[in-house]
Amino acid sequence: MKRLFPQLTAAALLLATAFPGSAWAGAAFNKTLKLQGISFQVQSSGEGSQQHLTITTTGAKPPIKPIHQTVNGQVVGAEVADLNANGLPEIYVFVQGAGSGSYGEVVAYAVIKGSELSPITLPELTAANAQGYQGHDQFQVVESCLARRFPIYKPGDSNAKATGGLRQICYKLKAGEAGFILRPSSVLKF
Repeated sequence: MKRLFPQLTAAALLLATAFPGSAWAGAAFNKTLKLQGISFQVQSSGEGSQQHLTITTTGAKPPIKPIHQTVNGQVVGAEVADLNANGLPEIYVFVQGAGSGSYGEVVAYAVIKGSELSPITLPELTAANAQGYQGHDQFQVVESCLARRFPIYKPGDSNAKATGGLRQICYKLKAGEAGFILRPSSVLKF
């Protein structure tokens, strides 16, 4: 089976994500992404444990109203994709929470009818997938799924040293009752 991420040790993953007090804390984010004729400008600003997120789109007819919301943590990345292959893009914004756990969150929207944004929900981890979870999430769009990867902690592990390997969950985009939802489709353990 093809690996969705380059092989990382749990220690390297933690070094890359576990320092909320470092120089990046509170840094602004600004990135423009384009897919299927629609551009998304993702911007964040603010200091402390909350940031203001703005998502502005161009290229849609009629124009789509910008999204403005507060997020708990820092915006650390964004990707555009068409995970449900309907010919309309989605924007995925990755947020890393403050504190030693650096818990991950995804703020996402799907273009619908060519001129509206509909929220995409990432559900809470199931009990089985949450076993050993203490944050330090990384997200990445890979082919037709949103992949979430995090270290697994065994009882007695310190926050700086997970010894249970890594868990990776692949989410597929599905239509829900009030928008779209990311449903787990596969789980790998390294």
